[in-house]
Amino acid sequence: MNIRIISVGKIKEKYMTMAIQEYSKRLGAYCRLEIIEVKDEKVPEKLSDQQRLKAIQAEGNRIISFIKEDEILATLEINGNQLDSPGFSEKIEAYGIQGKSQLTFVIGGSLGLSPEIIRRSDWSLSFSKMTFPHQLFRVMLLEQIYRAFKIIRRETYHK
Repeated sequence: MNIRIISVGKIKEKYMTMAIQEYSKRLGAYCRLEIIEVKDEKVPEKLSDQQRLKAIQAEGNRIISFIKEDEILATLEINGNQLDSPGFSEKIEAYGIQGKSQLTFVIGGSLGLSPEIIRRSDWSLSFSKMTFPHQLFRVMLLEQIYRAFKIIRRETYHK
C-alpha cells in the first residue's frame, strides 16, 4: 500500500523531525510512505471571515494539486469519525482488500480545511475533539499508521 500525508506547514522542531523520521523508517517495512508539506498562509492575528476563507482556499488549492482522482482521501477533521486503533487498522486493511493502493491523509493548517477538500474526502477522521498543533499531529498520525500495520499483521507492538 502507498500512504501519503499532505500537511499544511513545515516542521521546525528538531525533536518532532526526529520522531517523524523514526516512524517513517519503521513504516518502510509495511508501505511506501510519502510526506508532502504545503505552504501555510500567513494571516493576521485577527482576521475576518472573508480573510479566513481566502487563506484556507489558498491552502486547499495547494493540497488539491497533489490529489489524484483514483486515490482514497482521508481528511483529519475535528468533527470526523473517531475510531480506536483496531478500528483504524480495520479501515486501512479494508481499503487494501478492496484493491485501493493509494491512501492519502490530509492535515490542514491552523484555520482548517477548505470546503473543496472536505467535499473530496472519502474518509473524515478525528483523533479527538481537542485541537493539536500540526507538527505533533503528524507524529501522532504516523504512530497510528504504524500501529495499524502491526495490528493488521498481528505483530506485537511494544509501547
